[in-house]
Amino acid sequence: MQTKLHEVFREDQGAKRVADLIKQCVHCGFCNATCPTYQVLGDELDGPRGRIYLIKQMLEGGSAGRITQRHLDRCLTCLNCETTCPSGVKYGQIVDIGRQLVEARASRPPLERAARASLRSGLTSPLFATAVALGRVFRGLLPRTLRDKIPARSTPPAPQFGSHARKILLLRGCVQPALLPSIDAATIRVLDAAGIETRIAAATGCCGALRTHLADHEGGLDDMRRNIDAWDEELKGQEVSAIVSSATACALSLKSYGEALAHDAIYAARAARVSALARDLSELLPQISLAIKGRVRSGRERGVYHPPCTLQHGQKLRGGVEAGLRNLGFEVALPRDSHLCCGSAGTYSLLEPKVAGELRDWKLDNLLRSAPDVIVSGNVGCIQHLRSGASIPVKHWIEWLDEALT
Repeated sequence: MQTKLHEVFREDQGAKRVADLIKQCVHCGFCNATCPTYQVLGDELDGPRGRIYLIKQMLEGGSAGRITQRHLDRCLTCLNCETTCPSGVKYGQIVDIGRQLVEARASRPPLERAARASLRSGLTSPLFATAVALGRVFRGLLPRTLRDKIPARSTPPAPQFGSHARKILLLRGCVQPALLPSIDAATIRVLDAAGIETRIAAATGCCGALRTHLADHEGGLDDMRRNIDAWDEELKGQEVSAIVSSATACALSLKSYGEALAHDAIYAARAARVSALARDLSELLPQISLAIKGRVRSGRERGVYHPPCTLQHGQKLRGGVEAGLRNLGFEVALPRDSHLCCGSAGTYSLLEPKVAGELRDWKLDNLLRSAPDVIVSGNVGCIQHLRSGASIPVKHWIEWLDEALT
């Protein structure tokens, strides 16, 4: 797997370069056993092996029509298949390439094109917060798919940006500040209590994942470059020890900057530095625990933890959150089938509401089996998606921890 994503899109590179990414697949089918869409739809072409076959067929001169496009659209990119695959196939890279190629070769109906364009531009726009505010006003008039994504207005207490020897940069991302500002506020307060100073560069925005997964490869790279530029001054020195995200999808994207921009002479070195410093918030939990262990109240509610796919399959970080919370005295369980996606997957629940709804209900059924008082997770998309069908509170684990601090 030496071929990099950017090589596929160079004009002087042929389809063979894309084929190099998929030739490691031995078509054993182990991936289908843990693929959420295959479990729901039961179609071989809605599993990783089938989608790889479709992409291979397209590269060998076969059709690249709506059928191929539809099956690739239905992929959650949850990367569960990468965890399962005994051959180490990088399916996430393959499906991103496949989507980019089929997008160029197969046209979409006008309404579908408009919906995807509005998501690419709208969710990453500085005006997104205004749109959310308007959505709250006219919530009753919105389609249920959109209505379920707009939480009630919340005004968390303003966090105190304390001054400490250890300093981190916090990437807030695109949708989280508008939808659930309480997550970042809780993150800053907990880090301050643990003796870690938080800095935020105002010019940062989307991590790049949203456009990439909607087949806008160049737009995703532009988002990455914008963030690097916003951090330029901070990264020139050695003060900052990490670039942190409390949204697991953003953390996964940050860790890919070095590879994604390795071909860019202007940004390659700085992108590699970002990747080297990138951390998911959960990776700071051991240090946080040591600093605040005596300040956590006892007698809290019982929780169940939903590990986001971008954490357990994308970043291969498993067990850290629940272990860290238990170490602090929290009673927290893992559900059955904790490896399966909840159906959120970025914009997936907006574009594929039927499959996303089935996966959410399946996930909630497993989460609620232990009769918890609260569901906690680590990704804004998962949290909002589960909230739309849950009968109990759903929140970020850092909010749960913040509430317990004395």
